[in-house]
Amino acid sequence: MSVSDQPREEAIERAWRGVVDTARRSAADGLVVGTSGNVSARVGGTVLVTPSGVPYDRLGPNDAVGVDLEGRRVLGDLAPTSELPLHLAVYRNSDAAAVVHTHAVHATAVSTLVEEVPLVHYAAAMLGGPVRTAPYARYGTRELADNMLAALRDRTGCLLRNHGTVTYGDSLDQAYDRTAQLEWLCRLWLTASSVPGREPALLSPAQLREVTEALKGYGQPG
Repeated sequence: MSVSDQPREEAIERAWRGVVDTARRSAADGLVVGTSGNVSARVGGTVLVTPSGVPYDRLGPNDAVGVDLEGRRVLGDLAPTSELPLHLAVYRNSDAAAVVHTHAVHATAVSTLVEEVPLVHYAAAMLGGPVRTAPYARYGTRELADNMLAALRDRTGCLLRNHGTVTYGDSLDQAYDRTAQLEWLCRLWLTASSVPGREPALLSPAQLREVTEALKGYGQPG
């Protein structure tokens, strides 16, 4: 390896550690069960992605799986996740640096009930607006990827009907935080809507736009 290759190799190693850590976190937080769900991160033209059917606690530095944006394997010996088309569709159509896909219980439950998550909380603004539900298609298919892309228009997260969630971000931490926010938002709506004889109060589009503007200045200056 030449000196000029070292920064890229180091970036790939860091990205792979982040992918594994994020996948393990999703399991620890109850957003996936077993080997369900998957995580990826992009380094230039290479996408590091969790492999198919391998428990996250067994993955190590030598198990890295990398593909190019056409899905051709360029790193590792393990087969990539069966949801690779979903991940690649996000990278081809956005500036995403990371994608998180889960089978979170509350979000998946909501995906069976609504076309769009009701605006029960301003957390929806963190995902770009009201979160849509993509029509059902079998996992691993181009149809599912296309349905997801339509639901993600102007959004950074969506539900997949009878399936789970997809979020993306500028980093693995951001993508994961959006997943956690989406699961929380769905859990909140399910909780509020379960009270007999009552309907949850919802935010108006104007109120959500106000929050969206406020969030632009949120956090520490940097």
